[in-house]
Amino acid sequence: MASPAETAAMTRAIELATSVLGTTNPNPAVGAVVLDREGQPVASGATRPAGEAHAEIVALGEAGVRAAGGTLVVTLEPCRHVGRTGPCTDAIITAGIARVVYAVADPHTAAAGGSETLRAAGIDVEDGVLADTAAADLLPWLTAVRRQRPHVTWKYAATLDGRTAAADGTSRWITGEESRRDVHRLRALSDAVVVGIGTVLADDTHLTVRDWPTTRQPLRVVVDGKARTPVSAHILDGAARTLLAVGNDADPERVKPLRDTGAEVIELPRREGRIDLSALMATLFEREQHIVLLEGGATLAGSFVKQRLVDRVVGFHAPALLGSGPPVLGDAGIPTISAASRLTVTDVRALGADVRITADVDRGGR
Repeated sequence: MASPAETAAMTRAIELATSVLGTTNPNPAVGAVVLDREGQPVASGATRPAGEAHAEIVALGEAGVRAAGGTLVVTLEPCRHVGRTGPCTDAIITAGIARVVYAVADPHTAAAGGSETLRAAGIDVEDGVLADTAAADLLPWLTAVRRQRPHVTWKYAATLDGRTAAADGTSRWITGEESRRDVHRLRALSDAVVVGIGTVLADDTHLTVRDWPTTRQPLRVVVDGKARTPVSAHILDGAARTLLAVGNDADPERVKPLRDTGAEVIELPRREGRIDLSALMATLFEREQHIVLLEGGATLAGSFVKQRLVDRVVGFHAPALLGSGPPVLGDAGIPTISAASRLTVTDVRALGADVRITADVDRGGR
């Protein structure tokens, strides 16, 4: 059983992991704390950007010789594989660590099994300490690795009666400044932001992170079956990378000018007349775009829900009523109440005059 000092160290490690969310992708955000032989914290660290040191390496480097005979407390099971960096298990063994305490097991096929390697080296290992708390921030990454497709968060902004725009098409601004800033936070946490061609044509959306600190811009993805994106669109401005997903039957005369802008264009098969979103998700996952934010309109959101590709919903609700106008969600192929997609609300909070509701889709196999 973890000691009070180890539990306190895990709480600190979780705080460190939270502090680097969105900066480590496609690696998970992990925190680590080193306790010396007497159980006193002597070093800590968090995962650095991809290609740089994992949390364990940062903490062990800071601890130096004080790590010998001590305990490493970390939010995710130490990896044992060679990727962009070497195995963390080798560094732990070399440092002379006597005990490792971790929260969440690593589900990654190549990286998992670090605990077995450590035990084989004579290191005492305890798992599951504050696992539920640590898993909250790790959940999108864990979901992506387990399902071999990106974790998808669908974000929308609506009035209390579920309208995303007025009958005349006007929609700026339904929600307030605090909510709009929070959307930039969600973008900063994501590897890719996805919209449909309807949103591009209606709003000339930019999809960059502007009102939140970030070290990178997410990939901008447009689902554009017929290659209708105007070459003058803001989403092609070079402020961030852009991927246009067009149908494999799209007019080549439309596709060529889009490629000439510098954007990447991929041709995907259709499913029931629309771009096959599973094929798009497979493409993004292959490119290590593990965390996706869906900002598309009702039609695209309905297609994602229909294909069971939405994992989390973040809804920003403004204290306003319209009575008419486009709804939040289009046809999702749900014919009766018993077939409704059920969610578990994980957070409700006020953002200025608005209310933000976060809910995870109820689905086995997390």
